[in-house]
Amino acid sequence: MVNEESMRTPLIADNPTETTVRHIDISVGPSFPNNAISNAKYTWYTFLPLTLFEQFRFFYNLYFLMVALSQIVPVLRIGYLSSYIVPLAFVLTITLSKEAWDDICRRRRDDESNRETYTVLNRPSALPVMSRDLLVGDIIEVKKDQRVPADLVLLKSTDSSGECFIRTDQLDGETDWKLRVPSPITQAVATNDGLTSVRITASEPSKDIHSFVGTLELAPETAPLSVDNTMWANTVLASHPVIGMVVYTGPETRQAMNMSKPRTKVGLLEFEINSISKILCVCVFLLSFILVAIHGFEDQWYISILKFLILFSSIIPVSLRVNLDLGKSVYAYQISHDRTIPGVIVRTSTIPEDLGRIEYLLTDKTGTLTQNDMRMRKLHIGTVSYSSESMDELKLYIAETDKINASQITHNSTQPVGQRGRRDIGNRVRDIVICLAVCHNVTPTEEENGEVTYQAASPDEIAIVKWTESIGIRLHRRDRTSITLYNSELHTYTHFKILRIFPFTSESKRMGIIVQDEARDEIWFFEKGADTVMTKIVQQNDWLEEETGNMAREGLRTLVIASKKLSDELYKDFDRAYTQASLQIADRDNAMAKVVSQYLEGEMVLLGLTGVEDKLQRNVKSSLELMRNAGVRIWMLTGDKVETAKCIAISSKLVSRGQKIYSITKLTSRFTASNDLAYLHDNPDCALLIDGQSLSFMISHMRTDFITTAVRLRAVIACRCSPTQKKDIAELIKVHTGKRVCCIGDGGNDVSMIQAAHVGVGIVGKEGKQASLAADFSITQFCHLSRLLVWHGRNSYKNSAKLSQFVIHRGLIISICQVVYSASSEFEPLALFQGWLLVGYATIYTMMPVFSLVLDRDVDEDVATLYPELYHELIEGQSLSYKTFFIWVLVSVYQGVVIQGLAQVLVGLADEEFTKLVAVGFTALILNELLMVAIEIITWHYAMSTTELLSGIIYFASIPFLGEYFDLSYIVSFGFIWKVLLILGASLLPPWITRVVQTHLNPPTYAKVQQG
Repeated sequence: MVNEESMRTPLIADNPTETTVRHIDISVGPSFPNNAISNAKYTWYTFLPLTLFEQFRFFYNLYFLMVALSQIVPVLRIGYLSSYIVPLAFVLTITLSKEAWDDICRRRRDDESNRETYTVLNRPSALPVMSRDLLVGDIIEVKKDQRVPADLVLLKSTDSSGECFIRTDQLDGETDWKLRVPSPITQAVATNDGLTSVRITASEPSKDIHSFVGTLELAPETAPLSVDNTMWANTVLASHPVIGMVVYTGPETRQAMNMSKPRTKVGLLEFEINSISKILCVCVFLLSFILVAIHGFEDQWYISILKFLILFSSIIPVSLRVNLDLGKSVYAYQISHDRTIPGVIVRTSTIPEDLGRIEYLLTDKTGTLTQNDMRMRKLHIGTVSYSSESMDELKLYIAETDKINASQITHNSTQPVGQRGRRDIGNRVRDIVICLAVCHNVTPTEEENGEVTYQAASPDEIAIVKWTESIGIRLHRRDRTSITLYNSELHTYTHFKILRIFPFTSESKRMGIIVQDEARDEIWFFEKGADTVMTKIVQQNDWLEEETGNMAREGLRTLVIASKKLSDELYKDFDRAYTQASLQIADRDNAMAKVVSQYLEGEMVLLGLTGVEDKLQRNVKSSLELMRNAGVRIWMLTGDKVETAKCIAISSKLVSRGQKIYSITKLTSRFTASNDLAYLHDNPDCALLIDGQSLSFMISHMRTDFITTAVRLRAVIACRCSPTQKKDIAELIKVHTGKRVCCIGDGGNDVSMIQAAHVGVGIVGKEGKQASLAADFSITQFCHLSRLLVWHGRNSYKNSAKLSQFVIHRGLIISICQVVYSASSEFEPLALFQGWLLVGYATIYTMMPVFSLVLDRDVDEDVATLYPELYHELIEGQSLSYKTFFIWVLVSVYQGVVIQGLAQVLVGLADEEFTKLVAVGFTALILNELLMVAIEIITWHYAMSTTELLSGIIYFASIPFLGEYFDLSYIVSFGFIWKVLLILGASLLPPWITRVVQTHLNPPTYAKVQQG
């Protein structure tokens, strides 16, 4: 009816923000994106460019590509073209095949969703329409347990109550069902044909899944729309069939807008190897230049340099990336099949070795260090405090009060003072219990077995409702218009009509409800929330702040409870103003909040204070202590208040016994901040406790000074943190220190922090799976993290380091053999080992034993856990450093010179002896590598023995087919055997003796603890 440009017009001309809207009816669909889902990473024309770019952005792959391409030039060709093309093609084939298969699987999942069919009520054809063909303005029917295909505005529910429930775990990660309701205007329409005249005005697409602003028009009526009237794409209908209108499709749905392509994570080890490869490349250039210079710069000397570069190309082994990637797959398999970590999932297999390099751990509190299993433990009503042990007394108070009220006994002077006081306390207890039983968003649901369970977005609310049930007031029934409570003592029901609900938000930090007590015909406004906001709302008192601090010091989560009785006139005035504000599209939320504050939140009666306990996770104390001893610096980032966070930090052993906690709160002055940082700089052993306001001030005004000081501390506790602050802290530490950062959490508010980390760990908890799905590793308990780091991280890093250095050694030693031969051949660029020998050396003959090093272990599991200090060596990166690299270079140079030098001395350099020389030198080279692997192994595995033996058998079995390269008659002679054995002895004994002596005189730390 209207084009897209006309839909995107300012709502209010003089509004500086110019909020735009779209008008939707049944005929505007073609103006908007199609509804096809596409999670594919590539298209047919981007697959090769993108995958090849990912491979060749690593220097060693790019180097070998240049070498392979050089063989196309005839003047540069040395030996067989296949010697250089086949290894590179093998590497690329494996990588491209893996990427292609992953993308095919993604496309299959997309196609399955795109082909789901739905009934469209406003199209002429009665045939089902596939999800990908849905258009904005379509009115569709969604059945129970069916996926919602696009963002819908709910028009009608087939349930008699006019309600429906959706499961949102695939959208926000929360497992609790969410209540959704249609507009009363469309719910009242008798037939579905009457819905085709609906017109919706909606805000432009947004990422915010918790808000929606719009209006619905069905002449002559108009009604406001909120998030409670929507069903976002990829949620699942959990109850009766419903009818909805499509308002956003495809890339404009909330789910699509919140899906960001996760960045490809690369481990620190790969960057280190990339740097080493550049050093090797420089060495190759220098070596080639020196050989040409010694020979003399004759005509076309530059061609000789290029030929030498090609001959020495195996110094940078093309198989290194394949070996590392395959090794990562082995580590991922070992982690995912570790029976001591039930439920672990490896979602990113490219960074397992980074688990062994973590220096900073950023952890959430609720649901991560604690169980997110809430129990109501305390109730304070101003003069009396009740704990979990005095619940029977509370139950008795309520029972007595209800009986007195039921028998119409009045409070008069003839009653004894003690009885009047007891009745007063009973009434106060009953008032707060009724408030707690009514002021929530909990819905009771009956399972097939008859058991009643509670559904709510917050475990705190369920804990409180279960508590009210335990003392005699049970939530019997709830729908969008009413709440029914059951008194188990009097066996009576109390009915409340719901007039308005004000949901909890992170901005308001409170939740309210207006209900009408139908028996007494009274209108009440109940509200509960954080002390920071409720203190300004309730009447003046002299106990709230003190008791809130007391409960927080016990590690309890506190809520302030308040109420206000509303007159009919006040409620009508409020309802009129609130309705008018709710019809706004521009700044609707603020306008509605102002009305609530103006009419309802003045001088509310303080009823009491609740304290809910969240127990620590299993083995949290020992896990945190172990990681602290391992040298990991731990930061706890939480949205809770200062006292609660401090209490949990102490009880969980995040802060060690006797360690000073330095607090920074409500910071507003640069001078004060400078003094605080100066103290922390002089006392790095203390723990820092900082609130969100102070943290924001530090990051805004003293970012560098703050992070420089904070990263030196052993522990940091940041409270009242927003999700954005959590992410910012992770980014700051990464950029400033360059160290590996691990972030762990269990809720949707931890996702941004987890994705920002080098290593993100998600816990599957009561807040759902959103953190788990966004993480690189998913676990079920915080205590499993310590095993991931000190055991699997150790093995992954140390074995990857050993594997990569051995692969480099394998390439270096054959190149040194080539250097010795070239130097002995008048510095001519002549190939020593050609064709199959060059290809088979790095694949069939030595690949399996070298790769078996990924199964090695330098310590046992119990030793790694008993001595977490061993982890500190991993953080320092001692397993792969320039020092270890140059040691391997020296070993490679020595062995290459000895193997080729002795072969030339013993066999000779005459042309007719060339095949004998190659046979002796190559056989000694293969056996040297197999024996070097055996020397390097610390803990033998049956796979190691098998691959060593099998590789040797394969080599000797293939010799009869190598007549093109070897003198086969010479190989069966005694002269061949003793020469090979002599060369092996000369190449292996000195490195082995040096290793034994060094281990005896200065054993590595792991050897010391095992001997001790």
